[in-house]
Amino acid sequence: MSDYSVAVIDYDMGNVWSVISAFKFLGVEADLVGDPKSIAKYKFIVLPGVGSFRKGMEALKERRLDDAIYNAVKDKNTKLLGICLGMQLLGSHGSEDGDADGLGLVDNKVERFTSEELGQNKIPHVGFNPVEFNETEGLFKDIQKKSDFYFTHSYRMMFDGMEGRYGLCQYGASFLASFELDNICGTQFHPEKSQSNGLVLLKNFLEL
Repeated sequence: MSDYSVAVIDYDMGNVWSVISAFKFLGVEADLVGDPKSIAKYKFIVLPGVGSFRKGMEALKERRLDDAIYNAVKDKNTKLLGICLGMQLLGSHGSEDGDADGLGLVDNKVERFTSEELGQNKIPHVGFNPVEFNETEGLFKDIQKKSDFYFTHSYRMMFDGMEGRYGLCQYGASFLASFELDNICGTQFHPEKSQSNGLVLLKNFLEL
């Protein structure tokens, strides 16, 4: 196992192979991991996901992956990247498909876009949209301060005073599109579907 070995969490919530393929393109080993005991062996964890917040947390808990991820990040300083639903699950609470607590690695809540915010925009929010970063270092190094990434979602993580490095996207209202807080990172957008900008971000994650 190399210093850049990546565990892509397998909990039956989304297409993991596009994420694995993106790392492979970068020349990096990425393993599909569903065994909670194996997670502690990796220096980098990616939590992808498509679906509802409640079902995502249920799937993680059923497989005992929730505690394994939390402990690796908190006790071993493992680097973690949540993608789409995976980013949302890092939060404290979500209301999609019924109320549920998240992993609690960041304090932010996840809520549906409101009709007042959306205006003429429709949900789900699908397609490329610009993300504006407060810093272009770390996870966002070598990416323009305002750059396009690919989204598909109906719920979003509330900004709630996020610290560290972060990116905001405007879709009716401004929402948290990405963040880097110590060893915990998240992207509401799909870097593996965001062409060159996404590949740069994944490369940066491995260099944090």
